[in-house]
Amino acid sequence: MNIKNNILETIGNTPLIKLNKITKDLPCTVLAKVEYFNPGNSIKDRMAVKMVEVAEKEGKLKPGGTIIEGTSGNTGMGLALAAIIKGYKCVFVTTDKQSKEKADVMKALGADVIVCPTNVEPEDPQSYYSVAARLATEIPNSYHMNQYDNLANREAHYETTGPEIWEQTDGKITHLVCAAGTGGTITGTAMYLKEKNPDVKIWAVDVYGSLLTKYFKTGEVDMNEVHPYFSEGLGEDFVPNNYDMSVIDDFVQVTDKDGAVMTRKLAKEEGIFCGYSAGSCIQGLMQLKDSLKEDDVVVCILHDHGSRYVGKIYNDQWMLERGFLEVKTFKDIINGRSSTHQLVTVTPKQTVGEAVELMKKYDIEHLPVMQNNELIGAISDNGLFQKIFSNPDLKNETIESVIEPLLPIVSFDTPIEKLKFYITKDNGAVLGKDEAGMYHIVTKYDVIQSLG
Repeated sequence: MNIKNNILETIGNTPLIKLNKITKDLPCTVLAKVEYFNPGNSIKDRMAVKMVEVAEKEGKLKPGGTIIEGTSGNTGMGLALAAIIKGYKCVFVTTDKQSKEKADVMKALGADVIVCPTNVEPEDPQSYYSVAARLATEIPNSYHMNQYDNLANREAHYETTGPEIWEQTDGKITHLVCAAGTGGTITGTAMYLKEKNPDVKIWAVDVYGSLLTKYFKTGEVDMNEVHPYFSEGLGEDFVPNNYDMSVIDDFVQVTDKDGAVMTRKLAKEEGIFCGYSAGSCIQGLMQLKDSLKEDDVVVCILHDHGSRYVGKIYNDQWMLERGFLEVKTFKDIINGRSSTHQLVTVTPKQTVGEAVELMKKYDIEHLPVMQNNELIGAISDNGLFQKIFSNPDLKNETIESVIEPLLPIVSFDTPIEKLKFYITKDNGAVLGKDEAGMYHIVTKYDVIQSLG
């Protein structure tokens, strides 16, 4: 029988998958090391267990103890799995930038989760680094794993990730592309690969807002490089001890938008539903493509699963709000809304007062008027304002006494640029009917927002 004794024994030996469509314009072979096949759905499972084992061996983590860690989420999930099997408690400190899904999964695995502000210096008492360190001094029988400076992090990848990639490529790998965060994955994997073949190129992918790229190129820790960013799983505002920059050949920075868009392309074109840093990794490869040759074999590490980002990069509304999605048509605007956004209408026999209450409740300025499931007109806050101002008793009258002309109706594929011909001073919105026969409304503010 081939039986695993516990879930931790399923960590590692993740597949190497050839990319086909998304890399079709590259001259070389591009392979994805898809790490969401680990039980915690990320590469962090490898180093989490290693850190626990080393802490146990060194006597820093004792039976019944509490594991404390500052984490963006994935390391916490790996540590939580180890804690369940080995009998530890967990307290994780994360930031308000990280996706809600990550915190929810950590809680589901029995951990206590504390959320700290993102936009503070690492040494600030409120930072998640500082809070984690403080808790380790306050909670009895606890140990702060500190993945950033704990060299067991990179050792895990030297012992597992590197050898797996070397074996899976029959030693033919020429380039490793990896998102740079704590430094453990890229450094540990690179150390092993460089030992096997010093000519293997190691490309680190960073994000704008991180200081790592400038540090790599100049040796200078420049806090002026640091600014908030949306990307998760890469970039730092300090240099963790896990880095050995001597085994890295180049750093490349990608934008939040490019990383997010590429992540979605991986899902749609390759069927690989992965996380934010995976898209950033592939985007970094694309920015360095001029250095590649036909015989090259490139391995890109895709760190985690897309389920942790369904409320962010896989959510059209989130992408639209940040200008990450290109909006072209009426339909694109509608698709960018939440699924709970529905058209609010009134009937001619309802009162003006009822209409005003609906406008207030839903914070809207236009109400289509429907009779027998057919649109017959509309009312607007501007029109009502003038009429109610002149006659305060109008609120008790029916809508049919104040009805305005029907809003323009356009097709779902109407380009945004053409909407300006329909949305005027007199018509502050347009309507469109979807394939199911349901009407939707787009206002001038929707158009303005979609254009950034």
